[in-house]
Amino acid sequence: MLDKRSLRKKYSRILKGEIPANTQNQERLPHGDEPMCNHSNNPTFASILGSRLQRRQVLRGGLAFAVTSMFAGPISKGLRPAPAAADTTLLGFTAVPISEADTIVVPEGYTARTLIPWGEPITGSYPDYSLSNTGEEQAMQVGSHHDGMHFFPIEGESPYEGSSEEGLLVVNHEYVEPRYMHQSAVGMTFDSGAVPMQGEMRVADEVLKEMNAHGVSIVHLQQQESREWTVVRSDLNRRVTALTPAEITGPASGSDLLKTKYSPDGTRTRGTLNNCAHGVTPWNTYMAAEENWAGYFRNGDTLPGNQGPEPSLPREHARYGVSTDTSRYQWDLADSGAEEYARFDASAMGASATDDYRNEPNTFGWMTEIDPFDPTSAPRKHTALGRFAHEGVVFQPAIEGEPVVCYSGDDARFEYIYKFVSAQPYEAATASGDLLDEGTLYVAKFSADGTGEWVALAFGENGLTPENGFADQADILVNTRTAADFVGATKMDRPEWGAVDPNTREVYFTLTNNTRRTAEQVDEANPRPENSWGHIIRWNETGATTFEWDLFVLAGPSADSVSPAGNALTEDNKFVCPDGLWIDADSRVWIQTDISESVQNTDEFAEFGNNQMLAADPRTGEIRRFLTGPTGQEITGVIATPDQRTLFINVQHPGATAADADFAAGNLNSRWPNQSPDIYPRSATVVITKDDGGVIGT
Repeated sequence: MLDKRSLRKKYSRILKGEIPANTQNQERLPHGDEPMCNHSNNPTFASILGSRLQRRQVLRGGLAFAVTSMFAGPISKGLRPAPAAADTTLLGFTAVPISEADTIVVPEGYTARTLIPWGEPITGSYPDYSLSNTGEEQAMQVGSHHDGMHFFPIEGESPYEGSSEEGLLVVNHEYVEPRYMHQSAVGMTFDSGAVPMQGEMRVADEVLKEMNAHGVSIVHLQQQESREWTVVRSDLNRRVTALTPAEITGPASGSDLLKTKYSPDGTRTRGTLNNCAHGVTPWNTYMAAEENWAGYFRNGDTLPGNQGPEPSLPREHARYGVSTDTSRYQWDLADSGAEEYARFDASAMGASATDDYRNEPNTFGWMTEIDPFDPTSAPRKHTALGRFAHEGVVFQPAIEGEPVVCYSGDDARFEYIYKFVSAQPYEAATASGDLLDEGTLYVAKFSADGTGEWVALAFGENGLTPENGFADQADILVNTRTAADFVGATKMDRPEWGAVDPNTREVYFTLTNNTRRTAEQVDEANPRPENSWGHIIRWNETGATTFEWDLFVLAGPSADSVSPAGNALTEDNKFVCPDGLWIDADSRVWIQTDISESVQNTDEFAEFGNNQMLAADPRTGEIRRFLTGPTGQEITGVIATPDQRTLFINVQHPGATAADADFAAGNLNSRWPNQSPDIYPRSATVVITKDDGGVIGT
């Protein structure tokens, strides 16, 4: 454990060249790779899948035969036959090939245009993008690392009906890459996670710039006669950042676990962080997910140990991976010493929690609701939906007079899938975010026979009592992972985006990968230790707390994959690491990939090229590759206008695969989207239209 003085000495050595800059935090994990925090003995999904396949007596034929057999017919409860041939397909485009080019590739007959890249001015004094932009200027510009998003028609009445020519595009900004953000980094030997230091500290304005590049952008857009989209200079444009005041609502609001120096009553906090996927409420508001937020903090508290001082973290820090060494961006080392930066050191420094920021990490990890049409409204963190690494939240289509139902995944290896059911019914005339402050949070248990159970994480139920370490409902929600451990939830392989088919109400979730699964956790029916490829699961609700599940697709190379139709994936559709997911009004399933920047276009991943987006027809089981992205990026975020004739997708962290020495020499492998030697790569939204004006995908 290093105290602040030791950290400053460490960074001074980095500046002097005694320690390479790219090793300043040797424990730093790749983006999206949280430290493995789940040490419970709960069953893994791998073991359940293995048991299920074993019951079908398909062990002898290997993975492809086993899973093809699983898709082939309803031999046991919960399994459905493979899709039957349909007269027509939902997919009317020709698949694009795998690509390593530094560009966007779409099918013939489509056009892709770039929109609102990082640094695009949208509010205030509208400062133009420049590498020398200040932290204050960044708060008036589009943030960095675009992720989940939604297009809200300008009428402001429905999230899915209304104008297809004008609206608000609300975009998450997951994280930042400091070496591409600061003039001080130019020519330095920095990898994609390193931060520039000034002596023993960080320059406060650079920290401010990074914090203001996080959060959410709300951008008023209008389509022109040329069919291009432009930013409207409007009072509706605004930024929500890592500094924006936010309310904490629901059962945990006011809990002792949420009290800080900033909010002694535990009802407020500042900012939203690491916003990955999103959600859209039936009452026309936006939900920003707080995913890998734990790494933004450090806690240097210690207790005496046999070998000297040992880290001493409360379970609400330890179970989520708060660092005992350095935080991800070392914001707590800003040289101004201002509290908005110092709060990222969660060590106990005062006499009580209201004298310091020991509870600051507990104010993150929630779903944050934003009203895009009310610039004066404060974001609301809804604690009833649980605290974990939220990838996003997806809602079942609301039914008048029935509870609101939504689902969320905890994006870390061996974590869980959750469901929330509101206590009060949905009434369109009065519905609001209050519906998300009272209800029941459940966690999923998958059974080998294709059935599943939702287990309530409710105080006094299923052993969640003071005798077992849970003081009240607030304690359960702040420690959602621990409560899910206790009730025996099924450990999944990085549950990421979810989607609900608006026509069938089936729920789909991507399980991106799990390279930490050991050989002891699999069997012949699930022979994927160190699983690099990932898959997609789906289920139907069969009751208030029961469901039936199957696998939609097993991603991977042709020799180790199974399509929804029960065949191996081919050159037209093979993919790995499914991440982003969306189902359009016609039931096309749009799948986006996130091959980690550390392995893109190398070794066993070389055959998959750059990250991509595909479309699937669940009726026929067909999948086709629709788009490939530029170098070093992740394709993420996808939504269409109500008429389905404009599609928005996001390109995140282009050029992230540039090696540290190449960055120092200015030899970058991507300059997307500007393709200028004077401009670094920038995350951006891409607008896709069909040249004949038709529906995207047909």
